Amino acid sequence: MTADTSQLPAMPDLPSPDRCVDARDLYCPEPVMLLHNAVRDIADGQVIELLATDPSTQRDVPKFCHFLGHALLWQDREGELFRYLIAKKAPEA
Repeated sequence: MTADTSQLPAMPDLPSPDRCVDARDLYCPEPVMLLHNAVRDIADGQVIELLATDPSTQRDVPKFCHFLGHALLWQDREGELFRYLIAKKAPEA
């Protein structure tokens, strides 16, 4: 799902996302399922921005990244909106 992020505050000095996953108004496990599908569709090293309103993503997204080896570059909460920036891991040599 693609989101219009033009109205959101800018992220700190981080890489621009290659894809944005809009999981707002979805509840566990849907945000992580959408993230997992997006990670499969991008190239190694590319970056995904995840937008979510489910507070459980504060627990689930870091665990997802740790378990699968992806880099959680940034996370933030703006009111009821949770934003994450995730870089897909490169394959092991």
